[in-house]
Amino acid sequence: MFFTKGVGKHKERLTSFELALRDAGIASQNLVRVSSIFPPQCKVVTRKEGLKYLNPGEVVFAVIAENSTREAHRLLVASIGVAIPADKDTYGYLSEHHSFGETEDQAGEYAEELAAEMLATTLDVDFDPDKSWDEKKEIYRISNKIVRTSNVTQSAVGFWKSRHWMQQTFRANSAEAVLRLL
Repeated sequence: MFFTKGVGKHKERLTSFELALRDAGIASQNLVRVSSIFPPQCKVVTRKEGLKYLNPGEVVFAVIAENSTREAHRLLVASIGVAIPADKDTYGYLSEHHSFGETEDQAGEYAEELAAEMLATTLDVDFDPDKSWDEKKEIYRISNKIVRTSNVTQSAVGFWKSRHWMQQTFRANSAEAVLRLL
């Protein structure tokens, strides 16, 4: 599995989406949206490494977070968070988050927290959802059941040019398309 992100700006929404896919390096694949499970035994590779395994026209399974606006100066963000269990035979979680007015750090931490909470509930890790993310991260570390959390986030600011769309999009390619070739 690898993570990628991109931004596209155009007056047409579909074209801005295509430009974002090009920026992310995955415009030549046929993307199929899937739910947010990080497969057991899955490896995360770099974008550069992952792209080597993809062919033009190939069907690629992807967890996708995207956002768009037609409002000038509007801050928008899309993020994928991941929570990877310590036990490699256990599945983890990916979460999608898209919002307006949040910084990349805010949105990324939120997406990471969502993924970690989903994983924690399946692993019977006790946590208080009202505690801060820093407090919950410590509980997860102490439990020794969640080994790593991270996020990949893209933000952009809407622009105004003859009513152009600004499409901000983020892509995380799933393991099935990449790992079956490894």
